Amino acid sequence: MARLTTKLLLCTTLVAPSVAAAQDLGGAVIELEEIVVFGGLLPTNLDTTGATIDVAESDDILRAGLGATAALDALPGVAVSANGGLGGSATVRVRGLSGPYVGARIDGIDVTDPSGPQTAFNFGTLMTGALDRVAVVKGTQSAIYGSDAIAGVVEIESWRPEVSGFSGQAQVEVGSFETRAANLRFGYLDDRTELALSLGRVTSEGFSARVADDENDGFEQSSVNLFAAYQISDTIRVGLTGLWSDGTAEFDRSDFDPTGEIDETRRGLRMFGEMQTGAWSHELSFSRYEIDRFDADGFTRNFLGERDIAAYLAQGDISPNMTIALGADWTEERAELDGDAYDASNSAVFAELKATPSDAVELSLTLRYDDYSDFDGQLSGRAALSYQLNEATIVRASLGTGYRAPSLYERFGPYAGSRPLDPEESLSFDLGVEHSYGDRGSVKATLFWSEIENLIGFGSSPNCLPSQAFGCYIQTDGTTETRGLELSGSYRITDRVRLSGGYTLTNAENNGNRVVLVPRHDLSLALEADVTDRLQVGVNMIRVADTLDGFGTPTPLEDYTVWDVSARYAVTDTASVYGAIDNVADTSYETVRGFNAPERTIRFGIETSF
Repeated sequence: MARLTTKLLLCTTLVAPSVAAAQDLGGAVIELEEIVVFGGLLPTNLDTTGATIDVAESDDILRAGLGATAALDALPGVAVSANGGLGGSATVRVRGLSGPYVGARIDGIDVTDPSGPQTAFNFGTLMTGALDRVAVVKGTQSAIYGSDAIAGVVEIESWRPEVSGFSGQAQVEVGSFETRAANLRFGYLDDRTELALSLGRVTSEGFSARVADDENDGFEQSSVNLFAAYQISDTIRVGLTGLWSDGTAEFDRSDFDPTGEIDETRRGLRMFGEMQTGAWSHELSFSRYEIDRFDADGFTRNFLGERDIAAYLAQGDISPNMTIALGADWTEERAELDGDAYDASNSAVFAELKATPSDAVELSLTLRYDDYSDFDGQLSGRAALSYQLNEATIVRASLGTGYRAPSLYERFGPYAGSRPLDPEESLSFDLGVEHSYGDRGSVKATLFWSEIENLIGFGSSPNCLPSQAFGCYIQTDGTTETRGLELSGSYRITDRVRLSGGYTLTNAENNGNRVVLVPRHDLSLALEADVTDRLQVGVNMIRVADTLDGFGTPTPLEDYTVWDVSARYAVTDTASVYGAIDNVADTSYETVRGFNAPERTIRFGIETSF
């Protein structure tokens, strides 16, 4: 099945399918060109970009279960640590760097939380019901996104219709821990209009997050995702994306207090307009994101974070082999914690030049300058190169500089010291090679390295105020360095059997000491087989080894191996039933010390399309 041409705008702009010219085919699949990815500000083919991008498609996401972290955890270079089950706190690490260094966008909306101690996204509350595609763009991307993209960016795309006219999907799933989920996705597509609406609901009694007690930590969440676009004329297109979720997650506040509960509501809206003027295309957009959290018994009870972004991007060819993009954006972030309000803004200009001097070479150069309201401006750059050695082998390389701006809480909160903080600064490099076996599959190997200096930490110093007896946020000496190797590939053993997998070796150090919660060895394998034309079965394995955790002198967590099995049967051409057993061997393991990971889990579901 062909799908819509997809543009992942790896900046503050939209992640959305382009409406291609299509005729009313009476519900037939619309045959469109191959996927196109924005590995920067300018479009490029996923197979030829110099950036390192790994993608979880809709089938991968569905097999992984209700929580999106499982699908992310299977990608090379990505590791997840979670304080419990669905709805709990979960951190996605990319190449050994944690949440504050990882950007997150859903349909072009920046969903990181401006009200947190550090600006980050809790992937534990991201459910898969509305998701169609998740792409992880690795390496420093500050030249495209600005702050908080030192490790990379997770770009998330919600469901879109793929056939002309009205279409949709419905899914119901039940499973262990009294888990129930229902999802409805429907939309409309023609030569001018694209509309998609996704509705989801998840409830679960859960299990105890803490090892020390047996009180279940439940979770419930409702969600809505919207995408709409209309082609006004041959040269003008307008649209909007929206998201809303409202949920409650129970958690164990400590080993002795299992009564924690957080209510969280997320709201996001993005409006955009696209115009073609001769050889140039223009996009103007505005987005607003709000996250409202309430913790009745917390040290801070009310958290409100807001972000407004206005952006402009123009692109055009300046020669047959050279394209340029120019743009600017303005961002304002606001946070309110128990009535104490903070805000800051920044303006940015950016440009990218892409050259294809031959069919074998693609080179892109990107620069961005951010001007902040309360500290010095930041200049970021990135260069990405791909070289096609032959029809089957391509070499990729990228080099980038970046930064993480101190969060609003670090700059203005109760633990902000007397001296203004400077941004953390980074440099990253990766070099990879990919070899294709045609329709059979491909293999890829990538070396990566990154370094972060001018770190922001919590400690005592002359810069702390007299009232800050426990310390304050300060600039610390030292360097965080990560380096390693990613291996991944897929191969069709026969017409009915496919094997895929990935392995990551990561060495992450801070001032010469191992960084906690970063596995040194992370292996995932997946075997899929079409037993018949209607029955498909799969086996997945994850092996994690050599991880440290703990304060002071960290100690090793136990290595673990988890096996999952799944099966799907197509009852009709439009309806399927599926089942899965996750953690078949009922392995007891921890990704964070003192917090349980899910035991053996059984789930069943029905999915239909219309």
